[in-house]
Amino acid sequence: MDKQTLHINPVTRIEGHARITIELNEQGSVQNATFHVNEFRGFEKFCEGRMYTEMPTITPRICGICPTSHTLASVKACEMIQGIQPTYTAHLLRKLMHIGQNLSSHALSFFHLSAPDLLLGFDSDPIKRNIVGLAEANPDLALKGIRLRKFGQELSERITGKKIHIKGIVPGGMAFPLTEDNRKALLHWIPEALETVNTGLSIIKCFHEEHAEMVQSFATAPTLYMGTVGPDGTHELYDGKLRFVDAEGAILEDQIEPQSYLNYIAERSVNWSYLKYPYYKPLGIEHGIYRVGPLARLNIANRMKTPLAQQEFERFKKINGGKPVHGTFYYHYARLIEALNDIEEAEKILNDPKVTSLHIQHHGQWNYEEGIGSSEAPRGTLFHHYITDETGKLKKINLLIATGQNNPSMNRSILDVAKQYIRSEQLSEGMLNRVEAAIRCYDPCLSCSTHAIGTMPMIIELKNNKGALIQKIERT
Repeated sequence: MDKQTLHINPVTRIEGHARITIELNEQGSVQNATFHVNEFRGFEKFCEGRMYTEMPTITPRICGICPTSHTLASVKACEMIQGIQPTYTAHLLRKLMHIGQNLSSHALSFFHLSAPDLLLGFDSDPIKRNIVGLAEANPDLALKGIRLRKFGQELSERITGKKIHIKGIVPGGMAFPLTEDNRKALLHWIPEALETVNTGLSIIKCFHEEHAEMVQSFATAPTLYMGTVGPDGTHELYDGKLRFVDAEGAILEDQIEPQSYLNYIAERSVNWSYLKYPYYKPLGIEHGIYRVGPLARLNIANRMKTPLAQQEFERFKKINGGKPVHGTFYYHYARLIEALNDIEEAEKILNDPKVTSLHIQHHGQWNYEEGIGSSEAPRGTLFHHYITDETGKLKKINLLIATGQNNPSMNRSILDVAKQYIRSEQLSEGMLNRVEAAIRCYDPCLSCSTHAIGTMPMIIELKNNKGALIQKIERT
């Protein structure tokens, strides 16, 4: 048999546009697999020349799934430029909005994008294996997922008046307070939201029990992990410092200021994707592959903030005897543990007597030429890095996105899953769906993650009407 190539185009049930190429050797076994992200946004370039104070308004437009994370990273960079901090109440409101976005994104990922595989089956009819088919088979569950996402979005809407592409997070604090009526309305959601997340936890744990062999062997290549923690190693999404751990759980770096991220993270371009290959700089590209996101955050953390989430966290830690859990399928479980923590923490913040205070903003001005901000987006650690001139206009912008940091591992995961499931003599759609499912575990957000420094890779192919290649032009 000659060398064959399989194409999955597009990869379905993810945010953004991508395809997968799987190469088979002469014996029909998988030889290689690559994940191609074929869209380019270029936010970094077209923001040059704008005032740095515009960025918290511009950057939510990068993504409709994680706008709050971009706004928070952006506004922290602006506050570093000004040398100021938000007020206590603004800190609470920002946390609420960030929690809401994390919860909304996790609800979308689990109940709408991944649940069709879990409940309808990886080999089920692809026409039905989607949110519409899930709603037909289990309308109550589909509705629960929609309402959980709605609650997450209301945590922004009840404060700022917008669910998506949010506004109101400004240097020094917030532009809008939380009213007492809106505080009570948000608290009313808590019991329903808790019930829905517990339903999700029951689904994923049941799937783990019934498909233990599949879950435990699904893309298990060990990596490093990176995320944000509090001073004592507590799981943190909004504010904290960076921690790297190795594949055995040993801490490589701890309590790193996000402003020094370039001392530890480097990137290189690849010629098959607009998404770059970040890596842990001290170990180099071959040994420095690390992961971010829910699985990484649980792997690096010592504990969760809230009691119910802590109980699930302790069960999670037992999976691999306290060491990092490498199985990519466990991203779903980690996502739901975070969702549980989100709801408990939201309730605590909403009961803080100062959450409705009108003292919501400090004021500042341009003082420094450089600002760096970070936050934990639903998919992992996010960095915004701005360099300005003496007038406050941006000279250079670097956005290091969570999905980009997971890119080396996503490529490794699809190769592992393809080698495990694909057999050329008996190809099936379900086999290819499992390869796609490896990507869905990471829940990538591709639209905001693509960027390049210098020349972008580009391939132009000219084919005739029969599909034969006439000419190929490649720029790397």
